[in-house]
Parts: sequence; C-alpha cells; structure tokens
Amino acid sequence: MSNSPLSVVAVPAFSDNYLWLIHNGSDAVIVDPGDAEPVLAALKQRSLTLRAILLTHHHADHVGGVPALLQHTSVPVFGPRGEAIPTITVPLSDGDRVEPPLPGLHLSVIDVPGHTSGHIAYVAAEQGWLFCGDTLFGGGCGRLFEGTPAQMLSSLQKLAALPETTQVFCAHEYTLSNLRFAQQADPDNPALAARIVREQAKRDNGQATIPSTIGLEKSTNPFLRSDDPAIRQSLTNTGRLQGNDAVAAFSALRGWKDTFK
Repeated sequence: MSNSPLSVVAVPAFSDNYLWLIHNGSDAVIVDPGDAEPVLAALKQRSLTLRAILLTHHHADHVGGVPALLQHTSVPVFGPRGEAIPTITVPLSDGDRVEPPLPGLHLSVIDVPGHTSGHIAYVAAEQGWLFCGDTLFGGGCGRLFEGTPAQMLSSLQKLAALPETTQVFCAHEYTLSNLRFAQQADPDNPALAARIVREQAKRDNGQATIPSTIGLEKSTNPFLRSDDPAIRQSLTNTGRLQGNDAVAAFSALRGWKDTFK
C-alpha cells in the first residue's frame, strides 16, 4: 500500500447523492456507496484498489451498492452498531476509533441520531474531514425520519463543536434549496446572502457546493443557529414557535422546512 497523501473524490450517484472516495493514489475507501456502478467506474478510472467500506446509516441510497461491491472484493464494512445493516462486519458506536486499511486514515466515530436512530459520523482529525451522511447538509440538516428534535439538535451541536476549518462531506447536493429556505428563516444575515451568490455560481459552472466547512455552516445554516434571536423572531412572526427552549425553536424550524416549497 502507498503512503502517499490522502485525498477525497466525489462520486456522483442517483440524482443528487455524493459517494465519497478517500484514496492515496493506489488504495481507497468508499463512504456510503448507495450504488456500486459509479464506485466501480471511479476505482477503474483511477486504478485504485478498494480496501474498506464506511457506512453512516441504513438508508438504501447509502448502503444499496454494498452487496455488489462485495461480489468484486472482500473488504471490511464499517457501520453503525445501532442499525440493522446485514453487510456490516465492524459495528461502531460513539467514541470508537477506526483505522481502515488505508495508511494515514485515522477516524473517530460520533453518534448523531436524528435522521435515523443509529446514524453515525466519521471524523478524520488529521485531515480536518467530516463524513456526516444525512445529518448535516450544506445549509441544512436531514429530515427526522426516526429520531426526535432533541436528538438531532444534540447531534448537530456535536458537529458544530468541531474545528471551524473542518471540511463537511455530506451526502447530497441540497445546498441551494436549503439556502433558499435559510433566507426565509434568517433574512438579514449578510453571510448567508453572500453564500447564496457563491453557491449559485458554483452550480452554474457545474461545480459541487460540497464540501463546505463547519465555520461556514455555523454562520449560515439555520439549523446550527436555531436559537439565534433573529431566527426565533422569524419563527415567532410566522406563528410557529411554541415554547421558549432551544429544542422548541429547532423543532419549529425543522417543521417549517419540511413544508417549505
């Protein structure tokens, strides 16, 4: 195996998924391979050997390609201990340390329930990378399919506590639609207005808006700012805020986003 520096490549899948290929020029790890075909094509194009699979949660667009990948190669499959994913060979939970067979890649695991009940995220502290599945998005967060608002708020607070330079490798290209909602909830935020211009220019040029950074999300993502007075005022003005605590504000904001067109 090579000891070359690691890099991350986006492997687009479906209509808006990003599967993240971490590699050193010869060996690779794939994060959340919902579809095997684009992964196999990316490995072949770059002459890479797959060494491991990392999963964040059980949804099909994140795990659906694993069986087909395992038909091509026998590699360890790391994933959440708290979810029923039959292909997992190395179950993980909060605080676990992961060393996939890729030199230089040392990961720590954070439990981030909310989108699903057992969702986990991976942090590569040396590189400043976060692989967070569907918990934190560019300008948004995942829907609460299985968890509670309190769980998701706690999960997002854990991620927001990472260094601000940490790059956020989430799993979907939802940023522009998320930011349109963000501007409704946080209309007088100049950092948000500037971000919308930058991200729109990227999409107009066929570029991804991901990765973002924790610092950028903290300044522009309403779900990391749900207790901010300006957002509370928007929730109050629209009759959505029922309660004074941080969970009530987050719950109202998530409910608003769920119906936003």
